[in-house]
Amino acid sequence: MAQLGNLRDRPVRRLTQLYAGLVLYGLSMALMIRSGLGLDPWDVFHQGLARQTGLSFGTVTIAVGAVVLLLWIPLRQRPGLGTISNVVVIGLVVDGTLLVLPPGEGLPVRAALLVVGIVANGAATGLYLGAGLGPGPRDGLMTGLVARRPRLSIRLVRTVIEVTVLALGWLFGGTVGLGTVAYALAIGPLAQLFIPIFAIPPDRSAPTLRERVRADRHRTGRPAAR
Repeated sequence: MAQLGNLRDRPVRRLTQLYAGLVLYGLSMALMIRSGLGLDPWDVFHQGLARQTGLSFGTVTIAVGAVVLLLWIPLRQRPGLGTISNVVVIGLVVDGTLLVLPPGEGLPVRAALLVVGIVANGAATGLYLGAGLGPGPRDGLMTGLVARRPRLSIRLVRTVIEVTVLALGWLFGGTVGLGTVAYALAIGPLAQLFIPIFAIPPDRSAPTLRERVRADRHRTGRPAAR
């Protein structure tokens, strides 16, 4: 897991930011669910599966994340700590929040839940991606497919994936509505806003891997590789 190497650089900040982002992500999903005005494509799929299977929303989210993670194997993608944590933490937080958060009553309250949920989702994305400990399983599937098929654009691959899960989720009974459209229009600009804010820059003062190897060989008396 290449991203685990990042834990040598400001591990407390990275771990705090990662799990704060994942918890906020789960909270944002619960807010959008309680708005009843529509969900993002993957959550339409999760909700549809939950309604068909009788499992909780969070349980389905975890199960789907695990299945998507298995799809990384033929794509030769390597998960990071953030990837594994994403699968587990978000689903648990969603279920916990839904237990205590009642559905919104009245359009103004529902609209407020939706707006806050979408903005919080964008901030959460910036937090957990900015920690640099690995993308979520669904984002990794997208980037892995593009890496294996360089002629395909990220935009095309993401659109195909999200349209597919949206259609399946709708067929299964997931909620498609104004919130689905609002999320699609807003999440790109929000992610573009929040990711640079929360991105942890590399520590330029820390020695590189090559410098550490040379220093180790110098101490042991072995010649450095060229």
